[in-house]
Amino acid sequence: MTTAFSGFPDISISTERLVLRPFEEADAPALAEMMNDELVTAWTSFPQPYTEADARGLITVTAPAERTEGRGIVFAVTEFLTQRLVGIVHLHHTDWRVRSSEISYVIAPWARGEGYASEAALATAQWLFHDQKFERLELRTAADNTASQQVAQKIGCISEGVLRGAFIARTRTESGWADVRTDLIVWSLLPEDLDGVIDQLSETGGFTAFSDWS
Repeated sequence: MTTAFSGFPDISISTERLVLRPFEEADAPALAEMMNDELVTAWTSFPQPYTEADARGLITVTAPAERTEGRGIVFAVTEFLTQRLVGIVHLHHTDWRVRSSEISYVIAPWARGEGYASEAALATAQWLFHDQKFERLELRTAADNTASQQVAQKIGCISEGVLRGAFIARTRTESGWADVRTDLIVWSLLPEDLDGVIDQLSETGGFTAFSDWS
C-alpha cells in the first residue's frame, strides 16, 4: 500500500521572534559562514570547509528538490526584526505512509543561548502536525551533544533509546579534524506530546508559539 503526496508546500512560518522561510540565493554567504562554525563541524555531516558554492547548491538545487519530491523541507530561520539568518531547520527522511519525518537544526554561533532552536523546532512541529496532519516527528542527537538534547526536552520530545555507534562526529586535533564514532539518542514527538508545552514555556519565561503560516 502506498500513500500519494504532492510534496511539501512553499510556505513561511512566523513565530513571536522568528520567520522560517525558504532559502534565497542572497543567504549563501551567511549560510556558509554559519556552517563553518566549529560546533556545526563537530556535530553534523556537512562538508568542511563549507563553501558558498556548497550553500548555493543547497539553496538552488537540494532544498527545492527535497520539497517538491516530498522527501523533506529546509527552512531558513531568520530574526523577525532584523531579518538576519540565525539558523536552519530541516525535515528529512519523510515517510508519507507513516506520516513521519525527522527534524534537525543548526543555529549560528552568535544566536545561541536565545532559545531560537526550540522556538523554530516547536513551530515546525506544530505546522507539521496541524497543517500537514503528520503523526510523528523524530530527532536524533549525538550522545555528547547536550545542547541539542536540551532542545529536544524543551519542546516535549520523549527519549526512546540509544543507537550504539550509529554516528560519526568530528573532533579537533593538532593536525585538523578527525572522525569519531559515537552513539545516537533517538527522540520522538507525537501531536499529544505538545499538550501543555506552550503553557509551560510561557510560565518559565520561554517563547510564544507560532502565530501564523502562509
